[in-house]
Amino acid sequence: MAVELEIAVQDAAGAAVAREAGADRVELCSALALGGLTPSIAMVEAAVATGIPVHVLVRPRPGGFRFSATEVSLMVRDIEAVVDAGAAGVVVGALTADGALDRYALTALRDAAEGLEVTVHRCVDVLPEPAAAMAPLADLGVTRVLSSGGAPTAARGAAVLARMVAAAGGRVEVMAGGAVTPREIPALADLGVAAVHLSARRRVADAGPSGPGGGPADHDVTDRETVVAVVAAARRR
Repeated sequence: MAVELEIAVQDAAGAAVAREAGADRVELCSALALGGLTPSIAMVEAAVATGIPVHVLVRPRPGGFRFSATEVSLMVRDIEAVVDAGAAGVVVGALTADGALDRYALTALRDAAEGLEVTVHRCVDVLPEPAAAMAPLADLGVTRVLSSGGAPTAARGAAVLARMVAAAGGRVEVMAGGAVTPREIPALADLGVAAVHLSARRRVADAGPSGPGGGPADHDVTDRETVVAVVAAARRR
């Protein structure tokens, strides 16, 4: 069956590649190597200008998903700016100190989105049973959940993803993500997931030396050939 395709990108060039190759939307973030962080508003505006629906990751720092009140307040302000910049949705997540969904934080983040689509990211993969999160997230009005089924890859988490789809009961979409390859997409689609998510990255070293203070000399770009391949796999029936 056909599924939607979301590409994680770090810049407007990546968003343009995803649009031209036929992806349905992008998740825009910075620092994918750290799991993704909130991009700048200028980058959001540039990605939106490419014409593809842009869902913006709002995550203020790397590390775990237990956020302080100050951090949640910052995320709310980021979401408000993202809404004004023309994004189609936001991608968020928050857990409590005892490892459960932080419903108070998620409610505040949802409200800040002002009716835009809300995706809860792979913080659910930290939970003992991701499928148990489907009903409370549906009650919160979340649009979709991104998950690998709690496994290192979506393919290895297939059984849990299937349970998540069943538990969601059509009230919230399940999007499979986690080292997805084109050949795995048909099997993931057969689980009933609504979408698949991947970054389609390759490394380039075209910006010159970074020097002692600039970090690695290479950086990630969105690879068009990979996006074309996954689009074809996602459209196959």
